[in-house]
Amino acid sequence: MTARIIDGKAVALATEQEVGRSISLLPYRPGLVAVRVGNDPASEIYVRNKAKKARELGLEGTELVFPDTMSEAELLAEVERLNADDAVDGILVQLPLPKQIDARKVIDKIAPEKDVDGFHAINVGMLHLGRTALVPCTPAGVMRLIDSTGEAIEGKHAVVIGRSDIVGKPMGALLLERNATLTICHSRTRDLPSVAREADILVAAIGRPIFVTADFVKPGAIVIDVGMNRVGPQFASQLVHDTDKSRLLEKNGSALLGDVDYARVREIASWITPVPGGVGPMTIAMLMRNTVIAAERRRA
Repeated sequence: MTARIIDGKAVALATEQEVGRSISLLPYRPGLVAVRVGNDPASEIYVRNKAKKARELGLEGTELVFPDTMSEAELLAEVERLNADDAVDGILVQLPLPKQIDARKVIDKIAPEKDVDGFHAINVGMLHLGRTALVPCTPAGVMRLIDSTGEAIEGKHAVVIGRSDIVGKPMGALLLERNATLTICHSRTRDLPSVAREADILVAAIGRPIFVTADFVKPGAIVIDVGMNRVGPQFASQLVHDTDKSRLLEKNGSALLGDVDYARVREIASWITPVPGGVGPMTIAMLMRNTVIAAERRRA
């Protein structure tokens, strides 16, 4: 068996087209503001891409950049200003923040109805209660990827490896809402491979490159790889399977790797997401969708 590839770029494009159609029917342009503090290169690219994609789809996409010396009080005041701005429908603050700023305080300051990342405690609580909420973008995107396979979720055993507030926990809530039987694993789980092998749907979100090997996977499982791990040349050549080197190794010898040993797991699973090109494109697409949802609810 060789798994079929779940094309995250194609599903993201379909989602973006859906968002574009929704925007075209609105008598206003929903506003998304991305806030970045400091000059972390990865964050800079990511935030710029979010704002660019927003503008491409017809949103009012704005990027606000502040120095890494910004104080917590100053950032909280900026968030308060955006909360009060009626032209702003969605606010996201790029993480991580400089050490002098408590990220939780900042997230809690964002108005829940503008919290398009879905991280505010109210949105988290509403999600776990099965009520209407703005849902974290990556887990919401994963659900769309699973649905794109045409396979039923109801009644399946889903195993999520990772219990982060950003991916693991909301992922579990969304799977439960769709009537999956859920197991969430973490670093303290005993005999993790044997637990993972029970999964009909396996979601790897642990943040360790090539951690999920073939012995974690039940034959025929759907495998979703949320991991995005930048690995330097000294390890990349060892971790990347020979069949994947032309696809994954960059000019300097480094690589962006998932949590799953793609080459070997693909021989066991029924469906699998690649890295890159799987879950990654969905995160920004779902952020755009959340912004439109937030705008429609606020302005109804």
